[in-house]
Amino acid sequence: QERLVESGGRLVQAGDSLRLSCAAAANTYSSFHLGWFRQAPGKEREFVATMTRVMGTPSYGDFVKGRFTISRSDALNTIYLQMNDLKPEDTAIYYCAAGSTVRMGRLESEYWGQGTQVTVSA
Repeated sequence: QERLVESGGRLVQAGDSLRLSCAAAANTYSSFHLGWFRQAPGKEREFVATMTRVMGTPSYGDFVKGRFTISRSDALNTIYLQMNDLKPEDTAIYYCAAGSTVRMGRLESEYWGQGTQVTVSA
């Protein structure tokens, strides 16, 4: 069983909204903090958002500026990334991640999903 399976990425236009989903294996969901990273072509992977395991406290990368919201469904072992007002620079592969530590608001990932492609056209 895959630990983390992302879905929801697709081609959208600038200004559109999109929601990504990450279905986690039950033991992964209950044991780790979960979050999102992204990697654009030619760039390093960057932190997008995380939500702490117990309290569900969210934190975001500096670039988010209120456009993205992380949420979760405990019943479905799933986290979501709602992305609004998408821009061409948001084009990237978005990865779901799981880790034991959130340090200074950043998830330190130990496990990765396979990624889902988000492409934003101008």
